[in-house]
Amino acid sequence: MKKRFVLPAVAAVASLTLAGCAPADSSADGGAGELTVVATTTQVADLTRNVVGDTDGISVTQLIQPNQSAHSYDPSVADLTALGDADVLVINGVGLEEWLDDAISASGFDGVTIDSDEGIEIQDVAAGDEHADEEGHADDATETDVAEHSHEGGNPHIWTDVANAETMVGTIAAGLSEAKPDLAADLEANARTYTDKLEALDDWIETNIDAVPADQRLFVSNHDAFGYFTESYDVTYVGSIIPSFDDNAEPSAAAIDALVAAIRATGVKAVFSEASISPKAADTIASEAGVTVYSGDDALYSDSLGKAGSDGATYIGSQLHNVTLLLESWGALPTAVPGDLR
Repeated sequence: MKKRFVLPAVAAVASLTLAGCAPADSSADGGAGELTVVATTTQVADLTRNVVGDTDGISVTQLIQPNQSAHSYDPSVADLTALGDADVLVINGVGLEEWLDDAISASGFDGVTIDSDEGIEIQDVAAGDEHADEEGHADDATETDVAEHSHEGGNPHIWTDVANAETMVGTIAAGLSEAKPDLAADLEANARTYTDKLEALDDWIETNIDAVPADQRLFVSNHDAFGYFTESYDVTYVGSIIPSFDDNAEPSAAAIDALVAAIRATGVKAVFSEASISPKAADTIASEAGVTVYSGDDALYSDSLGKAGSDGATYIGSQLHNVTLLLESWGALPTAVPGDLR
């Protein structure tokens, strides 16, 4: 059984969750007045909004927009203005926001930073590039490219494992509660309600993937963004088209050839594009290997959630979408989605 994150009592842990605490007389006054919160990525913003819920007195602004890569994001003037005016900044961490230091300097932000990766075991470069090592898999061809383009500190795609998202929610709730103690009870209640949904999602994913024979759980994606997911749910990650955590990296010809060989050798049936990345390379690889390509509306949500109205508009929706398509590619029919997750 997977280890569960238990939402702590906010008062007991809040002081441990802040990456940078504002002084007592800062704009995060913990009392009267609206608390202005800026969240960096689409996933972090969605988790934050679920913690805040319909609680009056807190506003949340999201920087990175749907289907926009966190790796290539460049803050606009409006983004910097919002950041400069914020009391609290919620980040993914693990080096994903490579632009963050410059943005903080340019905006003059001097509030509280909540680093949502607190308490999560971070995968290193090798763990994020765990392609299978038999029958011509792509390890040797991709190793150099991954080392050149990896994020300092490890694999930043922590949210792809739902158990990590539960931990992130607890960290965000504790940090916001310390910044706004008069709303702590509401924030903790919202976080518990949402964590219950995440636990139901985690159970649904685990149950459905476990029903597929282990040797059939083969996965090829556009870039190396699913290491936490594949490790948590025991999926064999055969390889990625872009051999890096960074979707701006370029695959070498040798890496492409090695991945095509790995697909043929292992019996992979599909290649998955990702919503925030051009599908051209995935189309080419799938065509060369003679397998199905999932792109367009069937692309996976990885670095970014989707626009409003899409399957991936929320964190929970994105996970349901991704896993449903993976199961389809393996020839499996998913069980009914629990009602409160629809």
